[in-house]
Amino acid sequence: MLERVVTHPDNYEPFLLSQGIRFGDLLFISGQAGAGDDGRIVEGGFRAQGEQAFANLRRALEAGGSSLRDVIKVTIFVTDMANFGEVVELRRAFFSHPYPADTIAEIKALYDPAALIEIEAIAAVRLAGRA
Repeated sequence: MLERVVTHPDNYEPFLLSQGIRFGDLLFISGQAGAGDDGRIVEGGFRAQGEQAFANLRRALEAGGSSLRDVIKVTIFVTDMANFGEVVELRRAFFSHPYPADTIAEIKALYDPAALIEIEAIAAVRLAGRA
């Protein structure tokens, strides 16, 4: 059975998107950009957006019963591959060994012209009593 993941605030609801979908012990998280609680892209450049995107990813994962340490696969979209080094630093700051499988792709644009990064993930859901 599919279970919708809801976060508060949920900036995705007006667009008929789910923050994530839980299916059994798997959690599929929609792309998380560097938007603050007001839905606007944060200022401060790529690093600030990346940190916000990871914070949003963490919130969505936790709302679905998972965490950053349970991420199996992550896809990171950037609008400029010149930020690849920053992506590696962000991965080091937010993920730990064993690092998740990863795809990093440069794309022409994201949903907001100001957005520079978006992260989607597949994660395991930890059941109570299981590590």
